[in-house]
Amino acid sequence: MKKIICFIIVLLCPLCLMAQMGTRFPSERKVIKDPQTGVELVFLTSKSGTGDSKIYQTHNQWTADGKWVVFRSDRVQGEALAVNEETGDIVQITEGGYAGMLCVARKSMNLYHMRLLKDKNDKRLGMEVVEVNLEQLFADSESGKLKSKKHYERICGVIPAEMCTDGDMALDGSEEFVYFRLTKEYARNLPIAEPISGIFGPRKMGAGPGGIGKMDLKTGKAEPVVGVHFQVGHIQGNPWHPGEVIFCWETGGKAPQRTWMVNADGTNLRPIYRETEHDWVTHEAVISEDELVIALLGHRPINQKGGETAGLESFAFSDEWGPSGTKEYPTGIAVVNMRTRELTMEGQVDGDNFWHVAGSQDGHWVAGDDFARELWIIDRHTKERILLTAGHKTTARDHVHPTFKPDGTEIEIQSAMLSEDGRSMNICIVRLPQQLIEQYPKTEK
Repeated sequence: MKKIICFIIVLLCPLCLMAQMGTRFPSERKVIKDPQTGVELVFLTSKSGTGDSKIYQTHNQWTADGKWVVFRSDRVQGEALAVNEETGDIVQITEGGYAGMLCVARKSMNLYHMRLLKDKNDKRLGMEVVEVNLEQLFADSESGKLKSKKHYERICGVIPAEMCTDGDMALDGSEEFVYFRLTKEYARNLPIAEPISGIFGPRKMGAGPGGIGKMDLKTGKAEPVVGVHFQVGHIQGNPWHPGEVIFCWETGGKAPQRTWMVNADGTNLRPIYRETEHDWVTHEAVISEDELVIALLGHRPINQKGGETAGLESFAFSDEWGPSGTKEYPTGIAVVNMRTRELTMEGQVDGDNFWHVAGSQDGHWVAGDDFARELWIIDRHTKERILLTAGHKTTARDHVHPTFKPDGTEIEIQSAMLSEDGRSMNICIVRLPQQLIEQYPKTEK
């Protein structure tokens, strides 16, 4: 009865657009079969115009108990939500806004996020790092006995404004500290081995310096990890290797050297996949203790001019991206061993390109979406390529963005397949066919 009353209040009261943490929304869960492949699709959200989107594919999406998927939405402006996979219940899990990346812990039922802190004169003071106790929040929301947000939140500390001004954040594998992106001004004062790089490519991005910092979640101490000669993009921790941070050189396209890693104490800064000028590397994601999955794009036409001299001489730097991103060289989903630097090509889609990539932590599968918003899976042992689902319309600026569930049985995507306007995205779970799940029995580690 309490659930029903809560749902009525949400539906009827416009003020609930500024609802408190723990507010519940009615289930929108719908289960359908993909019209083309017959694979089961579980739409955990299905309304149009709600602004749903998943966390970026580099980060964990599920709570530690495997029951809830955390996502972003405009149902409550500026707040994050979680949806229960089985019941479809939707719960607001932040209050007072959040900035940038949502970091869902794997070892505890905690969520970590940043929040911009200002004084009464609207001056930026820094970025708060906030811990949310999801276990207690879900329990109180279920019972209808919600408390104020101070009972669910803990402010871990404040990163000073001179160090950090955006919310891109990653949780370390120890879950004892988080990484964040340093401001260019702060990075200028750090020792940087290489000459500072200028912009690269037509989007006028990539110029350094940049850097990474970290905060201790117990003490709140914020300090730099490393300064680098380029603009830092997405950051991710290695869940299986505490003290490792993986990040990229962000240019908005092809980078001179996209993938990097460093230890949490600032030592052993090194490239991961040492790309050539022909490689267009993007959307890297840590998928197991030692492996990084990447997309090698082949979306640009091969230059056919120049007769017998066609090649580097005629094609090199024919535009601002250089001779990169064509299928004159190997492209597709690749996996890099971060210890040995060995690269394994897993496969490419015919006549198209894999774009955003993921992998199961058991080492059996990689997955990728293509430019047509189809989702494919590849068997890493046989290289068999299987179309899981198609027809997932998205906006021009957003994509399917697959992420494997830790147990390897599901892939979360975002999709406008059910949207009335053909644009509004929803949260969708793609369940691997049972024969694929049973193909490689789970082994105890």
